[in-house]
Order: sequence, then C-alpha cells, then structure tokens
Amino acid sequence: MIRVNLLCVVGRNRTLFQPSRPFPRKLRFFKGVTCALQCKPNYSSKKGTSFPTGNCHQRVVFWDFRNIEDVGFRHFCTAQVNLNCWNCEQPLMQKPAFFCMSCQMVQPPSEGTTYFNIMDCDCAFTLDIQKLQKRYLQLQRILHPDNFSQKSLREQEYSESQSALVNSAYRTLLKPLSRGLYMLELQGLNIEEGTVSAVNSELLMELMEINEALDAAPTPQETNRIGQDTKGKLADLTQQIDSALNKGELQTAKALLTQMKYFTNIEEKVKEKLSRFM
Repeated sequence: MIRVNLLCVVGRNRTLFQPSRPFPRKLRFFKGVTCALQCKPNYSSKKGTSFPTGNCHQRVVFWDFRNIEDVGFRHFCTAQVNLNCWNCEQPLMQKPAFFCMSCQMVQPPSEGTTYFNIMDCDCAFTLDIQKLQKRYLQLQRILHPDNFSQKSLREQEYSESQSALVNSAYRTLLKPLSRGLYMLELQGLNIEEGTVSAVNSELLMELMEINEALDAAPTPQETNRIGQDTKGKLADLTQQIDSALNKGELQTAKALLTQMKYFTNIEEKVKEKLSRFM
C-alpha cells in the first residue's frame, strides 16, 4: 500500500483545474509521487510548472501546499486519499468512495473529504441548489441504513456514518450563511458566537430599530414588510460575500458573514411572528 502524506487535487473530465491567474511562484510540484490509482502518467514542464501528460485515470496530481499562496476558492478543493477497499483491498476508483466498484461493499467515510466533494459541487459560495438537492436524494437512496439492515454490523455502521455525513453536508451547503461559515472554516477562520467586532455602531443601531419595529408590528402586513426588507438585505450581503470569497478577501467575507448572521436571526423572528397571526 502506498502511503501519501500530501494533499491531492483531482481534475474531473480528464482536465486539470485551470486557475484564472498564474500559479504562485512558491507552488512546488513533486514529480516522483506515483498516482494513488496505480496509473503511470508522464509529466512535462513548461515555465517551471508541471502537468500530467499520460493516461492517468483520475488525473491525480500531488502538490506541496505548505508554501502555496491563495489562488481562489473556485479553483479546487482538497481531500486526503483512501487507497483500498476494506473488504477486497482493491483500489477505490472514485473519490469520495461510497462503494467499492469491485465488491460493491459500502465504504467508511473518506478521511479529510470536504462537504463540497461529498455533494459533487464546486468549492464556491454560489451553488446550483437544485443540483445539490438532486445529489442529496441520490446519495440517501443508496446509503440509507434501512438498505443495510440485513448486512453485516460493519456495513451497517459504515452506512450510518455515510448517511449522517451526507445529511450534515447537505444542511451545511444548502443555506448561504452556513455555507459561507463552512468555507471560512476550511481556511481556518471561525466566527465566535456573540461577536460584534465586525458590526459598526451604525449597523448596530439599524439592527436594534428593526428588532423594535418587529416587536411592535401590529399586523401580518407590517411584519411581512419587515421580512421583505430583511430578505433584500440578505440578498445584497450574499452578492458581497460571493465577491469577497472569489477575490480571496477572507477577512472581508468574515465581517460580511457576521452581519448576515444578525439579519438571518431577524428573518427567523419574522417567520415566528407571522406564525402567531395564523
């Protein structure tokens, strides 16, 4: 078994990811690493950057990320490689691998796989929600624990773990706020609970006024008006956050996501108040 302690980038549809700007000078390529899928690609070099030229099945290329500079969220996500099936020890040909293609056994969750990898979508703030929902239903149909009630305890355990992971990935990526917070988490940034560091005094006053108006709203119409204004603000924040993440401006994105948390709370309060009028 080959042990690889690096991260990998997997190009789909036989193409390596192509960044919109040149690779940073500090990006280094290791020519001597064998493909985890036991392929033997050849490599060529142009202006100091190496690319695979052989017939590597999944185009698995290993990079040293210790000195990499930011190249943007949309270009790639990373995941560690699980090499072999636990049952038949054949190479796992898909990443992430839910089932072994040789023996059809359900596999344990791939260590280090991101939610974006699991849901087969770009590592980006703007997602195709219909595609996300379709992927979720597809995975739950094949991984649901009920399908493994007559299988071995190990298979039942793996199906439960995989199904729970898919649920978590879907819930996280479905909403802009949780999706953005997760993207920051992947970069080592977290927003502490109750923080107001990214909210200026003017915005704090605006939030207080909105909350007071919502508490005093006498009719469903007035409550709904506040809700519509809040949706407009959230839509504007969504565009700003998307732009910040695309540019790699993580601190700006963090500040905007903090604001989004407050307006999302107001949106929830609007829904609660409207339900009382029913």
